[in-house]
Amino acid sequence: MAGLLVGKVAAITGGVTGIGRAIALGFLRQGASVTVNYLGDDASKKHFESLQEEAPSDARLTGVPGDVGKKETGQAIVDESVAKFGGLDIFVANAGVSQFRDFLTLEEPVLDSHLHTNIKGTFWTTQAAAQRMVTQGRGGSIIGISSISAHLGGAQQVHYTPTKAAILSMMQSQACALGPHQIRCNALLPGTTRTALAAGDLANADKRKYLETRTPLGRVADPEDMAGPAIFLASDLSKFVSGAQILVDGGISISLQ
Repeated sequence: MAGLLVGKVAAITGGVTGIGRAIALGFLRQGASVTVNYLGDDASKKHFESLQEEAPSDARLTGVPGDVGKKETGQAIVDESVAKFGGLDIFVANAGVSQFRDFLTLEEPVLDSHLHTNIKGTFWTTQAAAQRMVTQGRGGSIIGISSISAHLGGAQQVHYTPTKAAILSMMQSQACALGPHQIRCNALLPGTTRTALAAGDLANADKRKYLETRTPLGRVADPEDMAGPAIFLASDLSKFVSGAQILVDGGISISLQ
């Protein structure tokens, strides 16, 4: 199989739906062996089964259920990648939650869920991946899925935007900490994307039209739009790119329209 990721082993959290699923399929099509993490409930198990069906016939794909906010889940993902595919070269911290809520009435469980999954989940899973990469001694690539919300505020996102800023900051600091081990760490910053997390927002015709009109490319992103930039960051095409942030938002964050 020819591809940019032939011989590489990748793991992706939240890898059975939305952006994570699109990245997983992109990696598989480029020749990588892929471990995907998913929550483990009935719905996510079905998504994993459908991913297996959609993957190329010769794909090397395995799955690990678990809550990324728990430290042991990150280790389980790494252990599965090593057991099935012999190592780990690429790690994508994609799993996340996003709920629009009023700031003045926000309740503690909502804040806790965002901190748990988005911040703790990214920290513990990338730490486990980095430990394995350091032990292997052959470098690697870690990608954190942040958001344009790392730079932009939102009236109903006071509990969410700081978690995405944290992921961006985490990738920058990890780039410093892991550079001596030749491990590159970068952030991908999607704009509004047609995923289950954005479904409620995009169901509002006026909001969708506003986003499309304000975006220079004239549309909202599809999950597949994130796969190419992720492949770039995972591959040797970006072998001297570390601590970077790649906006994948169709230009909306620089548009005043």
